[in-house]
Amino acid sequence: MSDHQEIQQKLIDWQEEQSSYLDQIKGLIQDLGVTEHLKIICYFTSSFQLAHQEDRENYGIGSFHVQNVGNKALTNPHIGLKITANIDFQFSGKYLYQNSKQARMLSNAWERINEPSDKNEIWLRPTQQQTIEPGETLTFSNFQIKWIPTGKYSGTIQGFTYGNELPDGVNALNQINLNGSVADRQQEGDLHEKK
Repeated sequence: MSDHQEIQQKLIDWQEEQSSYLDQIKGLIQDLGVTEHLKIICYFTSSFQLAHQEDRENYGIGSFHVQNVGNKALTNPHIGLKITANIDFQFSGKYLYQNSKQARMLSNAWERINEPSDKNEIWLRPTQQQTIEPGETLTFSNFQIKWIPTGKYSGTIQGFTYGNELPDGVNALNQINLNGSVADRQQEGDLHEKK
């Protein structure tokens, strides 16, 4: 083998070795990009009708959304809604109780999984959706809140999302805060007399 052929062969071997290293590096970079991570965000949307008069019913409609913005699924999702208030907020929504025969027949149904007598915490899970895949949003929609103010009132609704991969849960990005004051009839009369 001549020097020229030997140099050419070394050059070919070196190019093949370099190509092999580049392929390995590309594979490692791709593996880094495919690393699965879970990123869940949850938030409320709501609308309220408020009457600032004594003994007039106030109400609101809201939805709680859980969105998977990561690239790993959340399995066995469930949500918690916590109500703190100085008056009796009446919460209602489209959910069933455990062991209800209707739960399996309704699409997009939610099941309440804590004690129904608990007015301050509502724990729900979807009956037909076991995972929230990447890019999907799960919504507990159109729950209602009603209350009749008799003076000053305040309340907060907080939301949380849990699942197999989120045993400690994640807080909602926002919460619903309700604060108001209603003058009693004596105060209203005094105000009218001063005019």
